[in-house]
Amino acid sequence: MSGTTPADVVCLGESMVTFLPSRPGRLADVPSFARGIGGAESNVACALAAAGHRTAWVSRVGADGFGDHLVEAIAAYGVDTSFVRRDPSRPTGIYFRTATDRATDVHEVAYYRAGSAASAMSPSTVPCDGLPAGRVLHLSGITAALSADCLALLHELTAPREGRPLVSFDVNFRPGLWRGDSPAVLLELARRADVVFVGEDEAEAAWGVVGAAAIREALPEPGVVVVKRGADGVTVFSHPTPPLPEPGALPPDPQSSNAGRAEMPLAPAQVKPLRRLRSGVRGGAPEQADTVTHVPALHVHVVAPVGAGDAFAAGFLSATLRGLPVRTRARHGHLMAAAVLTVPGDLTEPPARERADRLAALDDDAWGRLRLGPGWTGDDTEVRTT
Repeated sequence: MSGTTPADVVCLGESMVTFLPSRPGRLADVPSFARGIGGAESNVACALAAAGHRTAWVSRVGADGFGDHLVEAIAAYGVDTSFVRRDPSRPTGIYFRTATDRATDVHEVAYYRAGSAASAMSPSTVPCDGLPAGRVLHLSGITAALSADCLALLHELTAPREGRPLVSFDVNFRPGLWRGDSPAVLLELARRADVVFVGEDEAEAAWGVVGAAAIREALPEPGVVVVKRGADGVTVFSHPTPPLPEPGALPPDPQSSNAGRAEMPLAPAQVKPLRRLRSGVRGGAPEQADTVTHVPALHVHVVAPVGAGDAFAAGFLSATLRGLPVRTRARHGHLMAAAVLTVPGDLTEPPARERADRLAALDDDAWGRLRLGPGWTGDDTEVRTT
């Protein structure tokens, strides 16, 4: 991707060097670890790049060997890393984790990220006018929890402004990062976004909001809210929005005959100050009727759960960029997540686009009978059904 060609998706956030265990067991008992990379936003950038999209990752890393490894590894996926800055006084974050205990679904994670280079991101170190051009800006609630400066940066990036790209926001509530701070700010940030990904469990834990319908009531502004419901799949609330323009194109005329078609790619919403949801009225205008789409999860032989939410977001955004229907976007999200669930690390090669399109187009019965295990994304691997 050249410096003058807009990215399809720009992802901003911290990435860390990950140490994966050589065998199952407690962290105290694992004798050695393999090095990898992990970070919600860079995971999305890498997955989208592997799926054929132009992506850029914006962050800060230390002027150390771990920073070198992160930049080189992420760039190897085809991600533009030219907007990553090196911090000479702060380290690159790292973390260790164990393999999941299949009997209890428990795994340990030990983070060493306090005072990291990425935690120094701020409106002054990452100015809006210094970001690469992109059709979509993908952010995460993890960044908001890293420091007061990072939170200020997310407030600025999600604020209404001329030329703002479509903002995708994954709530990504991590309780351990919010000690002494209120995660209620994540609700405010989510309401300023255009596409929101949020789990039922994290909405309840962070905001005390229970159930998919209540989550949508708490998030009335975004054009699309994807509520992740674990083994029950996802429920997507969406209302018609204009199409997402091609790179370099002017936004569509809202009076044109195509504007507002629900199955077109999404365009950034007209961002307005936060407002209370009144009965049948949003911001004084008649409330748009939502389309509610439920898409069941796939049956997957899980090797490790880490990174699946990021992969789902990447699959959903990939299909959004292609202008596919909401139901198909969610299915592509499930397929991308299934690819990561069947490997030990946060990242893997996604299924070829033709194969993913074929699986996403299955009827409901065939979709429900899919059984995906390790290696299923290979071109010569037969996908099992029951």
